[in-house]
Amino acid sequence: MNLAWTLAASAAAHASRPAIVVDDTVESDYALLLDRVSRRAGDLVVQGVRPGDRVALYLTNRPDYLEALYAIWWCGAVAVPLSSMLHPQEAADLILDSSAELCWVSPDLAGGIVDHPAVSGRIRVVDDAELIRARRAESIACIDRASGDDAWIFYTSGTTGKPKGARLSHGNLWAMSVAYCADVEWVDADSGLLHVALQSHASGLFALPFIARGGAQVVPTSTDADHVARLLGTRSGLTFFAPPILLRRLADSPVLSSTPVERMGTVLVGAAPVHADDLRRGMAAFGPRIWNGYGQGESPLTITAMGPKAMAAAEAAGDEEALVSVGIPRIGTRVRVVDEQDRPMPDGEIGEVVVSGPTVMAGYLDRPEATAETLRGGWLHTGDLGRFDRGLLTLLDRSKDMVITGGANVYPREIEEALRGHESVTDIAVIGLPDPEWGERVVAFVVPARETSIREMSTSLDAYCLENMARYKRPKEYHLISDLPRNGAGKVLKTELRRRLLDAPDRR
Repeated sequence: MNLAWTLAASAAAHASRPAIVVDDTVESDYALLLDRVSRRAGDLVVQGVRPGDRVALYLTNRPDYLEALYAIWWCGAVAVPLSSMLHPQEAADLILDSSAELCWVSPDLAGGIVDHPAVSGRIRVVDDAELIRARRAESIACIDRASGDDAWIFYTSGTTGKPKGARLSHGNLWAMSVAYCADVEWVDADSGLLHVALQSHASGLFALPFIARGGAQVVPTSTDADHVARLLGTRSGLTFFAPPILLRRLADSPVLSSTPVERMGTVLVGAAPVHADDLRRGMAAFGPRIWNGYGQGESPLTITAMGPKAMAAAEAAGDEEALVSVGIPRIGTRVRVVDEQDRPMPDGEIGEVVVSGPTVMAGYLDRPEATAETLRGGWLHTGDLGRFDRGLLTLLDRSKDMVITGGANVYPREIEEALRGHESVTDIAVIGLPDPEWGERVVAFVVPARETSIREMSTSLDAYCLENMARYKRPKEYHLISDLPRNGAGKVLKTELRRRLLDAPDRR
């Protein structure tokens, strides 16, 4: 099976339906999109791309992103989408790591990579002239692929180390798409997906069930919160994916108050831990449309989820634990919490989250040892710590982020959740640093809600901690910061925060 067949099926059933929409203007219908895909696939073949070869995409969000993605599949090749947030050197490293035959690059990203000596021969800048030329190539028939053949090499975010390429097959992504329609929301030709997050990551993956069912792909010319809020009122049935920081900005947009949110689809939240306050703000702004999902590149978009009805019920009941959980296992997916010997833990006990199901990757590209370690025993070992209560999974932290201070385990997310309730805190990240007395000490980076001194903030937050958590959990030091460093998926780069302190001459 080739995922590109789903585009052909939608073009046959909904030829004149909008496929790509820029803001509120239709850029192509499904018949035109299919024609462009088959021609650009033909152009790839002329350039020497063969079935099984890898083609990288180093593109910003743009109307032809999905056209490029499906053209790669149409000719039997493997897509390697790279975040547009990457530095050109980082992108070049991944082009080399993936052994990509060529890489399509946006003009606005070309400056730092087009002359890179290691990859310059593989770079194709997709400016207007190149796009017109490629769309005039001879079209080809779709190339057959097996369900287990690679379709998408998804590079992990690299927040704790060198990125690894998760090998996602056509079968993995088909199972992900089916699961979306089965237990997230039904998609049809009247549905639409608004791409406000990166198409190289979750927003692009969420596009697959919408393409398969003939839904519109809406690409905004700006991701400014007010602009996005206006677009949500232009079409009915619009769904979008938002990392927590984007959800916050949209919920605070004054334009949203006049947007008919009752016409919307689902607000898909994920990519980073979502705090209770953000979920409440989201539900207040959008109504019962918030879906909080948990997935990884190694099991794309599909591990557990808290659906809109369950979320609204938890909020109405004042059930904080259910509200901040990531819900129940997705359809066809098994999820366990295990100890260090991979033995299942009882409810309420903390352990590593492991996953089994049709969306779990085949392994890491050219990393057999990492693959064997991560997929040992037939289960994906996520590296995330969590616990089950009443059938709901609550995530605590990455196992590497857990802080052991004075022999006691401290989970940064628990502290972050508590301190976000303080009126002076806009955002917060908690890490552990080496300490000669305690082994590690808890350190908090705080984005203040107002101008204040570090002494005033530390005193206030320390008193707040003593009222709301065990003494040993409270941070030993605080640092004020204007904004937390994040990667393209919205995850806080805690390695960067540690580096700032460890490299500073005066860490306090």
